[in-house]
Amino acid sequence: MLNTVKNNDFSAALASSKAFVDFNATWCGPCRMVAPIVDELADEYDDKVDFYAVDVDDNPKIAADFGVSSIPTLVLLENGTEKGRIVGFRPKDALKEFIDNN
Repeated sequence: MLNTVKNNDFSAALASSKAFVDFNATWCGPCRMVAPIVDELADEYDDKVDFYAVDVDDNPKIAADFGVSSIPTLVLLENGTEKGRIVGFRPKDALKEFIDNN
């Protein structure tokens, strides 16, 4: 399940043992391309990884805290610590490899 972050409340993602965070915006073409892939991965990794979507326009503090300057930015967290980051669109296989190897 994909969780939508609202009101700059990122506490659930930081408390998660493993979290995949999609920093995006509604006006961003590559973000719209990666969104369905992230949804599929959220279903496939449902019991292993928590998935979060962060609209950078609605949650500017979180984006600033993570130094997000380009979107989509995909961040993998483990117990609140960043383990990996991808900037830009990637196909599903690349995202699966990113999750599995971090």
